[in-house]
Amino acid sequence: MNYYVMTLFPEMIEQGLHTSVIGRAIGKGILSLHCENIRDYTKEKHGHVDDYPYGGGAGMVMQAQPVYDCYQNICEKIGETGTGKPRVIYLTPQGKTFDQTMSRELAQEENLVFLCGHYEGIDERVLEMIVTDYVSIGDYVLTGGELPAMVMIDSISRNIPGVLNNDISAETESFSDGLLEYPQYTRPEEFMGQRVPDVLLSGHHANIERWRRNQSILRTYERRPDLFEEAVYDKKDMKFIREELGIQRVKHYIEKK
Repeated sequence: MNYYVMTLFPEMIEQGLHTSVIGRAIGKGILSLHCENIRDYTKEKHGHVDDYPYGGGAGMVMQAQPVYDCYQNICEKIGETGTGKPRVIYLTPQGKTFDQTMSRELAQEENLVFLCGHYEGIDERVLEMIVTDYVSIGDYVLTGGELPAMVMIDSISRNIPGVLNNDISAETESFSDGLLEYPQYTRPEEFMGQRVPDVLLSGHHANIERWRRNQSILRTYERRPDLFEEAVYDKKDMKFIREELGIQRVKHYIEKK
């Protein structure tokens, strides 16, 4: 996966992503990260990339020209021009909310371009020309698109083979099957009077997997009822749901043979 970030603050992206799991994956060549400073493409003699909005109003708007020229340079770098333009994600509160399904889907791309806005936004004309996806990480406003871009890159990268030391973890963590992840424990067996559940010490893998699944169901029901409502359950799940939660029916039930 090759990430390209169009930003006014490339050092913020570089410092944030060249660490931990993502940094190691970049070091191994599994991922690549290229930050383009939009200011480098302005033709304004004082280096400005923004101006007052037509029609009046508070704040400033990023100009179309430096953004477009920055984008064109990226297209040349990755060899995709004309009809084969890369997928460009504009980080904005007005976009579709980012989730694990979108994360897995974007991980299938070879190249992803992130456009980080600032001020009161970006000239609409250039957005119409280059943006393919409008994405939000939540219903709140930030000072710029850099943090959302880093959140998305981190999440997307976890779905790429080789990024995680144990690829199985990407399949079993929260949201991978529509439920929150089960509780985790490690040594010692007892801490301040609290013991690790006996089933986890039993060595009985089938019982452990069933316990974990039940705990995921319970945790999702308690903390994210919206996810609980939309998850898919089988016969064993329904037995637990009826006995422990007193719920007789769910929206999505599959009878496994």
